[in-house]
Amino acid sequence: MGDGSLCNCLYFTSNRLSRVLTKMAEEEFKSTGLFPSQALALMIINDKPGISQNDLSRELDIKPSTTSRFIDKLEHKNLVKREVKGKSSFLYSTADGLSLMEKIDTCWKNLFQRYSTVLGQEEGAKLTNAIHNAVDKLEKEL
Repeated sequence: MGDGSLCNCLYFTSNRLSRVLTKMAEEEFKSTGLFPSQALALMIINDKPGISQNDLSRELDIKPSTTSRFIDKLEHKNLVKREVKGKSSFLYSTADGLSLMEKIDTCWKNLFQRYSTVLGQEEGAKLTNAIHNAVDKLEKEL
């Protein structure tokens, strides 16, 4: 990309970064049969057995309908089970979901190593922190 005005646009640049990282992450997670966001959901469920579907949505910062689709797919793959109590759903990993965690951890480490090799570990950490801080500030405007 050249020196055009789009290089100075946070919206364009952040979306471009997201597309590149998404492609890298999907390549790393292909061996699990999961998308990175599904793997992250499974990690949270493994770490917090019985988490409500609403709490998972908040942790992932996604809409409940998106969470439902994730859970449907994870349930279909026999990686999680959903227990419905009243109007709430609570999520638990299955034995298959738990056994996939080592492979998922390896994928996250490989992704981190992959972008750290290109950006440098310290630069990657600085960029992550700067983006996190920017999101926190911008969210206050919504």
